Amino acid sequence: MTELKKKLHDKVAIVTGGASGIGEATARKFALHGARAVVIADVQDQKGQDVAASIGPHCNFIHCDVTDEEQVKSLVDSTVQMHGRLDIMFSNAGIFCSSMQTVLEFELSEYDKLMVVNVRGMAACVKHAARAMVEGGVRGSVICTASVVATIGLKWFTDYTMSKHTILGLMRSASIQLGAYGIRVNCVSPGTVQTPITDSLVNFKDVEQMTKFTASLGIDGGKEFMSPEHVANAVVFLASEDSQFISGHNLVVEGVVDGGQKS
Repeated sequence: MTELKKKLHDKVAIVTGGASGIGEATARKFALHGARAVVIADVQDQKGQDVAASIGPHCNFIHCDVTDEEQVKSLVDSTVQMHGRLDIMFSNAGIFCSSMQTVLEFELSEYDKLMVVNVRGMAACVKHAARAMVEGGVRGSVICTASVVATIGLKWFTDYTMSKHTILGLMRSASIQLGAYGIRVNCVSPGTVQTPITDSLVNFKDVEQMTKFTASLGIDGGKEFMSPEHVANAVVFLASEDSQFISGHNLVVEGVVDGGQKS
């Protein structure tokens, strides 16, 4: 059996929202691909500590609420102090709507709560990761979690959709501004993935229910649904030298339709 190529050998990475879902799967993939240090950041303390312990001694957990810029700065500074540098920032922390959030019944107070995590928190992570990379002379990789909905509209979930569109704007601007420093900035945009958030919306074990749910959103994901590991593989690609000439790109990972690759 061929030995796994260590795509991230000796790299230092931060994963926000790393205690569960896509973040957890990506932290594990980073370690598997040879990262020297993986820092899991989350507000779920016990889950984050458990995941870090299960990955091994080269992984640690730091509590971080991305809505607090000082906590984000401390996260990045602590990582650099402990490990000497920061090569990869996977800015993944995010939340979902608390209601259907149609335009006619738009709860702006709920919008505010979502945007401060999904957009302000993302901007803080990109800002402080980029500063650390520039100061350290690191030609790093910043990856932001957007969504397949970042380029379309939905019948519901208006504020969530708005937040993911905004993340694309952040990524595209940052990729232009940071290119001179050799720092790449990209997005990964998953389709319907089984995570704690989506588990609260639909039963993934019921294929018919899942198909109806995705169709109702205008997303055709076929009859096979992704796991967080599928998205994590895409993040590893964007973090590694395999994508060294890719920046300002939105990598959509949305599944297979009727045996053919969806474009």
